[in-house]
Amino acid sequence: MAAIQKITSCLWFDDQAEEAVKFYTSVFKNSKTGRVNRYGKEGYEIHGKKEGKVMTIEFWLENQGFLALNGGPEFKFSEAISFIVNCETQDEIDYYWKKLSESMDENAGVCGWLKDKFGLSWQIVPSKLADMLTDSDSEKSQNVMKALLQMKKLDIAALEKAFSSTADS
Repeated sequence: MAAIQKITSCLWFDDQAEEAVKFYTSVFKNSKTGRVNRYGKEGYEIHGKKEGKVMTIEFWLENQGFLALNGGPEFKFSEAISFIVNCETQDEIDYYWKKLSESMDENAGVCGWLKDKFGLSWQIVPSKLADMLTDSDSEKSQNVMKALLQMKKLDIAALEKAFSSTADS
């Protein structure tokens, strides 16, 4: 029996859990699906789902476990929860931005944030961004913040340039 992850994110979908899991596992190269649980006769008066319909699907993205639930239309995703994708290169940022934002409104998103076609929020950021924003030289960190606030998809070269520039430069 495999070890159970201590904390797992459960993503509530109306009726698109299977579609969402297929999409997310196609975007992230290090991914897999796991057990599928289906609705049965028991509880129909509460859940109203047809017997045999997928209730939950386990899946992993980059060794992080998730559970997708077909729970109905009662709840929707909001920006209050987002998933951060730390990227080492601009090519990686470009890849995840393109894949996850395919059906996103072009005017949506700011500071590396986007919403995918299911309404789930993602932050596509350079791995080094946190170090730049928390640098002990406040002028450098504030320059990065100023540049960041003007971007939708993040540009590593522009952020590094902002980080390197000072009043003395």
